[in-house]
Amino acid sequence: MLLEFDADQRLWQHTVREVLTRHCPAALIREVADKGASTEALWRVYTEQGWGELTDPAEAVELGIVLEELGRHADPTPFLATVTQFAPLAAGFELAGAAGAAVYEGVGVHHDGNSWVLTGTARHVLDGDRADWLAVLTPSGVFVVPAASAIIRREQVFDPLLHLAEVTFAAVPVRDDAKADADPEKARHVALVGLAMTTVGACARVLEMVLEHVRGRTQFGVPIGSFQAVKHKAVDMHVAIERARALAYFAAMTIAADDPRRRLAASMAKAAAGECQSLVFAHGMQLFGAMSFTWENDLQFALKRAKAGELLLGGAAHHRALIAEEYRATDF
Repeated sequence: MLLEFDADQRLWQHTVREVLTRHCPAALIREVADKGASTEALWRVYTEQGWGELTDPAEAVELGIVLEELGRHADPTPFLATVTQFAPLAAGFELAGAAGAAVYEGVGVHHDGNSWVLTGTARHVLDGDRADWLAVLTPSGVFVVPAASAIIRREQVFDPLLHLAEVTFAAVPVRDDAKADADPEKARHVALVGLAMTTVGACARVLEMVLEHVRGRTQFGVPIGSFQAVKHKAVDMHVAIERARALAYFAAMTIAADDPRRRLAASMAKAAAGECQSLVFAHGMQLFGAMSFTWENDLQFALKRAKAGELLLGGAAHHRALIAEEYRATDF
């Protein structure tokens, strides 16, 4: 497996960046955060670009390129939940242009003789409050149901651009043809890598903003970026990001190749991204100084997106434990 983009992938990355620079500028992100501006026009752009169709595992690297750039721009749409969490579970369902969310736990199902019945409550469902469809993972399989059939309440979180919801099914009947032919384990790998990619993109944006700041801010008549301590922190951030990025793309390649290492690679990518955001978050705030705590500073959006990526679907410690268990490291 090559760990460098080929010419087509570099062109794809350039194209995605151009689209997001034009249609998802910092001004739009600020409008969404401050005034709750609509993201429907941006969602249509993604649909027209065909990004939502990157659901074939063979296109995992190309999807990863999109997700990294979306993380860098603090994407305010339900793209991440739809393409990396809902779509892999909703195999066989053609729901082009619709937004979706995945319900991973908290919901049970039984058969009453006529239909399946979903009952239970799931918390922290990414974009559950603005999804058109829900893919519900139960002990008896995955069911794809309209979001309108559930009771959904948006939860308050630290990121004003992030949508998490509590989803409740109060004895909701579903037909047999609502059952999806999906592999939940493989679907989870895609979801983990999606979060890792998004976190890497957000961390890269933090570093970009930090470098711009330390080059322009002066102390004692010189840019603070010339101070050795500042250089060391910036280098540490860069190394952490590159390490997490390499693991994330390696995991994407194992998904594309259906490599049996994909299970470990997905956890390694998620753990590395989580550890990366921890270091980048701390250094980024310190190098920006008191300004990093202000609402007016757009640094917050990248920091909060990176932090959310660490917390969703298990943090670094959780995935490190999975890796250790896989290798029976605790036996030594």
